Amino acid sequence: MLTDSKLRSQVDALWDKFWTGGLTNPLDAIEQFSYLLFLKRLDDRENAAERQAKRRGERYQPKVPKEMRWSVWKQMKAEEMLKHLKSVVFPKLADLAKDESSFDEYMRGAECKINKSSLLVEAVNLLDQMEISQQNQDVQGDLYEYLLSHLSIAGRNGQFRTPRHIIRMMVQMLDPKPKERIGDLAAGTGGFLINAHQHILEKATSKDILEYDADGMAHHLIGDQLQDDARKFMKGKKYLRGFDNDSGMTMLRIGSMNLMLHGIQSPQFFYMDTLSKGYDGAGEFDVILMNPPFKGAVDKGDVHPDLPSDTTKSELLFLHLILRALDMGGRAAVIVPDGVLFGSSRAHVEVRKRIIEENRLDGVVSMPSGVFKPYAGVSTAVLFFTRGAQTKDIWFYDMEHDGFSLDDKRTKADENDIPDILECWKKRADKKFSDTRYSRIEELKTLLAPLKSERLKLQAELNRVQFETAIDTRHSNGDSRNSTSYPKGNTELSNIVSRLSNIDSRISLPQAELDRLTRQFWVTKEQVKANKYDLSASRYRQVDADAAYHEKPSVTLERLARLESVMMSEIDELKKLVSGK
Repeated sequence: MLTDSKLRSQVDALWDKFWTGGLTNPLDAIEQFSYLLFLKRLDDRENAAERQAKRRGERYQPKVPKEMRWSVWKQMKAEEMLKHLKSVVFPKLADLAKDESSFDEYMRGAECKINKSSLLVEAVNLLDQMEISQQNQDVQGDLYEYLLSHLSIAGRNGQFRTPRHIIRMMVQMLDPKPKERIGDLAAGTGGFLINAHQHILEKATSKDILEYDADGMAHHLIGDQLQDDARKFMKGKKYLRGFDNDSGMTMLRIGSMNLMLHGIQSPQFFYMDTLSKGYDGAGEFDVILMNPPFKGAVDKGDVHPDLPSDTTKSELLFLHLILRALDMGGRAAVIVPDGVLFGSSRAHVEVRKRIIEENRLDGVVSMPSGVFKPYAGVSTAVLFFTRGAQTKDIWFYDMEHDGFSLDDKRTKADENDIPDILECWKKRADKKFSDTRYSRIEELKTLLAPLKSERLKLQAELNRVQFETAIDTRHSNGDSRNSTSYPKGNTELSNIVSRLSNIDSRISLPQAELDRLTRQFWVTKEQVKANKYDLSASRYRQVDADAAYHEKPSVTLERLARLESVMMSEIDELKKLVSGK
């Protein structure tokens, strides 16, 4: 998601210039923007590759012809620049990739639709001002997402991107390795494939070379520790493969450009409806990472015969597809809407049963409903499973915070469960880690018990004093038996409120720690099976609800009687006023 307000305003300005410059078809504007962004980042990447070669002490061999370099042709005069872009740069775009790559296939149809030299100059200047190479994010995908928001179609078409920090979490948990075949069967802009590639390079780059930014993103990923056979495999066609059914090819071009810009010289990113009869990729992947479309329109007549015929729900069909596409022992991390976890239809129960009974469900991370805002408010979860293994106990984590506000603004927040999720997942088989965690849970419960008991007593006192204050002594019927229970003024009330505030502050921090520690838990296969394979975290998470204050019935009845007495006294006073006595 594009969160930088300055960058957003610059994108808006460029969008307006495209519109006023004649690119009135929004998809044309997005595509032309993407081409220019690609050329800009291609130049930035060439500069970065040259710096990395120097760092390794190697002589750099340029990969981009000089006449295609942004830094070269942007120095030309306006008319010459436009002519050069149309006659030299665009025709050579496809030549930047090796043969039989998706980039080569889709760039052969690339066309420069900017026809005003002044518009080109303005666009080039604005892209320079954006300082894209200095942004710590996958900017091209972010910009595409932001541009789609102008069209108001992102939520309808399912083309909004998975938030980067969620992708990184899933990749780190699945931990793809060199020489593993990695795929995404509904790849969008290629974010999962790119992050998997970066993860592998990060783990194979010397620590003294790596640098991390404020968001924890690693830079200078040169993979200097990769073995020769792994490096060779990562240059081949089976390493990273993505598919998307965007018939307009915009997404496929952007995905291919994105992979190229992240060092994949021969991107395998193709047009394919992977649910259809045309896709036969059975057992082709060791790792699958994806966020399938939740509301995709499925042509029942074209669904592959190996997939269930009793449902047209894309989220269920994709789970069956992933199991089919994984090789034995292959691992998957997939985002699903909450309905997949607890849906009671035969199709819902069957897919959960298949994952648990015929394979190994490794983990379930339940995510809060705001993760995909502003495009969708649906609650989601991530399923981690291994094809062909055996399910025993299932690891759960009930995420409540992802480091951003859960409203449409999605601003950064201090509360973030993701570091704890990663630690718990990494150490889930470590008995010492689990014992220490559960021991701390018991300590916190012991610490909180007397504090919560004291809070209940104070709430009872507050309730009494508030009642007495409301009754007020002047409404007394003169019965001396009640005189000792009359209110003592606002001082007592203020004192109780202050004591309650103090006890709440003492409870707050240990309660927050307890809540966090109990977000991770284990559930046995037998428990899940007994609940029709329901995978809702809320069904199994044990949370000790705080006792709510309730007044004793006898006290409530006594106060009702006193209220009635006061009311009757007030009525008598009104009668006297009305009668003039």
